[in-house]
Amino acid sequence: MADACVYLMEREEQGMGGTSFVNIGTGIELSIRDLAHLVKKIVGFKGELVFNASKPDGTMRKVTDVSRLHSLGWTHKVDLEEGVGRYYEWYLSKKVGSRQ
Repeated sequence: MADACVYLMEREEQGMGGTSFVNIGTGIELSIRDLAHLVKKIVGFKGELVFNASKPDGTMRKVTDVSRLHSLGWTHKVDLEEGVGRYYEWYLSKKVGSRQ
């Protein structure tokens, strides 16, 4: 997100901005179930994931339209799996560091 913000601010300074709102994201939709399984894989959780079957529809779709941002020349450099993995590694490094 920070990279996209800097990119947009630089374009504004160059007179290439003029957009009032820009969505930042990958534009790739992922269900909560798929995200949960991705996190499970990355953290190495061996247990079972249980979902509330009484709410089969879950949340409404919330995919972000990033076409305006892409038309300005910016695209994401880190996909979700890599980003979650990086964040988990960072978390582990902080958690271990706080025990010393």
